[in-house]
Amino acid sequence: MKTVTIDIVSDVVCPWCIIGYRRLQVALEQLKAEVTADIQFHPFELNPSMPTGGQNLSEHLIEKYGTTPQQSRETRDMITNTGKELGFSFNFSHDMRMYNTRKAHQLLLWAGDFEKQADLKLAMFSAYFTDNVCIEDNNALLDIVESVGLDRNKAIKVIESSEWAKEVEAIETQWTNAGIQGVPAYIINKKHLITGAQEPETLAQAIKEISDLG
Repeated sequence: MKTVTIDIVSDVVCPWCIIGYRRLQVALEQLKAEVTADIQFHPFELNPSMPTGGQNLSEHLIEKYGTTPQQSRETRDMITNTGKELGFSFNFSHDMRMYNTRKAHQLLLWAGDFEKQADLKLAMFSAYFTDNVCIEDNNALLDIVESVGLDRNKAIKVIESSEWAKEVEAIETQWTNAGIQGVPAYIINKKHLITGAQEPETLAQAIKEISDLG
């Protein structure tokens, strides 16, 4: 049995990031007799300058990517169907908003100290995409923290900490300096980069080949 490290650079308001993670889980299940994975999540803010209150998602996509309303609907339908195939529910709505995720990433870094990072990440994905929770709201974030068994009072201090915010920014800078411009991105064994929400078979083949390199 070989062990690989998988560093995942992603954001909790990125639909392809949860799709990519679900596909990675499928890939690792295919390789369970040969490979185990040590997974760590790293922060990436799709919208670091997004003001408090966020922006209507459709308006945001039009402004940022030039997406037409029809293209947006078609993409959402594709994402929703892909999610169903992977056991994840996307509930897009006309009033869904895009938010800044700095505070969410502060909590995710902190959760890593308690081996709760993956649980919290998945809970945040579900809160935002399935339950349409305002992922920038402090109370909403604290509810999510509590739902995975982490201490609410300690989490408040993490949210309010400038040091945790600076740590998120520093890590994001490291990854952008390393060439990461979009997410999801997977770094296998600290040196092999896979970008995008690849199909499980593609991920499984790549991970196996990398693990065989030793």
